[in-house]
Amino acid sequence: MDSEAIDNTKRRFLIASATVVGAAGVAAWALPFIKSMEPDKAVTAAGVPIEVDVSKLEPGQLIIAEWRQRPIWILHRQQWMLDTLPKNTPRLKDPDSLAPQQPDKDFINGDYRALRKDIFVAVAICTHLQCSPNYAPKPKSVNTWWPGGFHCPCHGSMYDFSARVFDGSPAPLNIPIPPYFWKTDTLVRIGEVENGKFQNWVPAIW
Repeated sequence: MDSEAIDNTKRRFLIASATVVGAAGVAAWALPFIKSMEPDKAVTAAGVPIEVDVSKLEPGQLIIAEWRQRPIWILHRQQWMLDTLPKNTPRLKDPDSLAPQQPDKDFINGDYRALRKDIFVAVAICTHLQCSPNYAPKPKSVNTWWPGGFHCPCHGSMYDFSARVFDGSPAPLNIPIPPYFWKTDTLVRIGEVENGKFQNWVPAIW
């Protein structure tokens, strides 16, 4: 899979690429696919909401869309990923997402930070210096205690599978959650909620 640079805002976003491991003979688990999706350029330039079909999103797979000229993660979280979230609390800077990095409390949903616990949607930008963190799902791949999540290659900020920042990271805040809602079970609309609110919403730090 190829990496993709998104430079429309005069920043370079580093998009991770992942190795696809064959199912036969693989012990424990295999790295998921990472794909990118490009909506129409006129849509992204206007900053209007986008719609993404996740019907083919496999468990453990991450896709990258674009909204407001920013990369957007859409991750199909597996149960083992969800199981790590409550265990991360002692290591997190803001485990309850008290900072305004999401439109309102409805987007927090406890440890999940999502409207559906299995599908996670976030703005793929580190809150330190706005690089794009890598998807690093494999436990202990970043350090000895690493539970899996997102790791920024620029200055080492670490986030769990809900993009909550770990203590010791230079990033000050959790990664933003954009306004979104589910039009159907497989179609997510990113950039507003169902009643049209929050189209002009911005987080404390992108």
